[in-house]
Amino acid sequence: MKTRKVRVGSTYRYDPVMFDILSPPFGVKPNEVVKVINLPGCPRANTMGMCYVALNGNFAGMVCTNSLQPL
Repeated sequence: MKTRKVRVGSTYRYDPVMFDILSPPFGVKPNEVVKVINLPGCPRANTMGMCYVALNGNFAGMVCTNSLQPL
């Protein structure tokens, strides 16, 4: 399965794939709109098909890039 590429600073709808259903991020629920972010000292977005997301300006967790659907 090919991983989706996401852009830092862009917003996406969170629609979890199996990986995120089994190991969910602590701050995001399905169908919420999240923003992709990079954190200092952490791997950049799209590394190994994962990225960090923010919800309402607050860190919300790390998710699989395939769980993010473009708006």
